[in-house]
Amino acid sequence: MDLPPGCMVSEKQCQKVCKLKKSLYGLKQSLRAWFGRFTKSMRAFGYRQSNSDHTLFLKKQHGKITTLIVYVDDMVVTGNDPEKRKALQNYLSREFKMKDLGPLKYFLRIEVSRSSEGIFLSQRKYALDILQETGMSGCQPINTPIEEGLKLCVEPNQVSIDKRRYQRLVGRLMYLAHTRPDLAYALSVVSQYMHNPGEQHMNAVMHILRYLKNAPGKGILFAKNVNHQSIEVYTDADWAGAVDDRRSTSSYFTFVGCNLVTWKSKK
Repeated sequence: MDLPPGCMVSEKQCQKVCKLKKSLYGLKQSLRAWFGRFTKSMRAFGYRQSNSDHTLFLKKQHGKITTLIVYVDDMVVTGNDPEKRKALQNYLSREFKMKDLGPLKYFLRIEVSRSSEGIFLSQRKYALDILQETGMSGCQPINTPIEEGLKLCVEPNQVSIDKRRYQRLVGRLMYLAHTRPDLAYALSVVSQYMHNPGEQHMNAVMHILRYLKNAPGKGILFAKNVNHQSIEVYTDADWAGAVDDRRSTSSYFTFVGCNLVTWKSKK
C-alpha cells in the first residue's frame, strides 16, 4: 500500500513497507476478514451457522426460530418471534454500524411483495433490463420457453456467433431462474453449449427472451396459513434424449405444503 498523506520517510527507509494492523477496503483478504468477524459475533450471540449455506445463521429456542442471511454487508432478518428479531437487530447495531431499511422489498435483484395470500418473489425489473439490453423489448411474445420437440446439437459446419455474448446472456437468464422455475428446462438445454454456441443455440436463447416478454413479472408465491406441511417431490426424466452424447435429462420439483421450494433440470 502507499503511505498515507503526511507520513514522511527518509531515503534509507524508502524500501520499507507498511504492516497493517487490520484489513482495509480493497484488499483481497478484506471480505474474508469481514465475514470471519461477523460469524464470530453471530456465534457469540447464540446463533449457529447452517451446514448447507454458510451465509445463513439460525437460532431455535422454545419452538421459536430466528434466521439471518447475509450477502457481503446486506442482511435479511426474519423469524416467528418479533422480540428475538428485535434483540438480534439491537445486538448487531451495537457490534457494527448498521441501518435498518424496514420490511424487505428488494434484495439481490429479487422483488418481494406481501399480500393477504402470502409473499410473492419476482424479478420483473431484472427481466425488463435483460430485454432492454438485448433489444428485445418490442419483440413478439410467445407462450412457451422452448420449442416443442427441439433437439439441439453441435453441428460440424454451424454458423459461429459471439461466444462471450451468448455466455453472458445465458448466465443472466440463469440468475433469473431463481424465481422462474418455468425457465429451468429451457436454460438447462441452452447452457450445455456455452463452450461452442452456434446460430441455432442463439435462436433458442432468443426464444426464451420472447417467452420472457410474455410475462416478465412471473414469480413464486409462498402461501401463508398452510394447513399441512407435508413434503412432496415430483421427478421425471427422458431416455438418451441428447443428440450429441445420448445422455438423459432429469428434473425434480419439491413442495412443502403447496409451496414450491426447490427445483432443478439437468442432463
